[in-house]
Amino acid sequence: MLDNTDMHILDELSKNSRITMKELGEKIHLTGPATSDRVAKLEESGIIEGYTINVNQVKLGCTIHAFITIITESISHQPYLSFIKTQGKYLINNYKISGDGCYILECKFPSNELMNQFLEELNEYANYKLSIVIDK
Repeated sequence: MLDNTDMHILDELSKNSRITMKELGEKIHLTGPATSDRVAKLEESGIIEGYTINVNQVKLGCTIHAFITIITESISHQPYLSFIKTQGKYLINNYKISGDGCYILECKFPSNELMNQFLEELNEYANYKLSIVIDK
């Protein structure tokens, strides 16, 4: 069971996962070693699954942000899923959903040409509806 200190640790780490244990301890009013022990327990219990970074895709040249609703005609989704595994350079997330489709892809593309090429290849495995992000 998580207590308020654990919740505070999770909150601070979600803001800055590169914070030192000493700095984190100061924020949650524990020593660095005590904080480190708490974080280790959160990791060991699986509550903290990993650490990540946010990357500015526009600064990397990927100016097109799209959500693609996937509609498969077959009950076997394996061909689609195998294709998606090969598309890591464009794929941000692949969510299995209920509702209007089977999956929602969140993708980034550096150009309309590359997005169109991706969509043409995708269409061999599934139908889709495309939504382009205008603003966040």
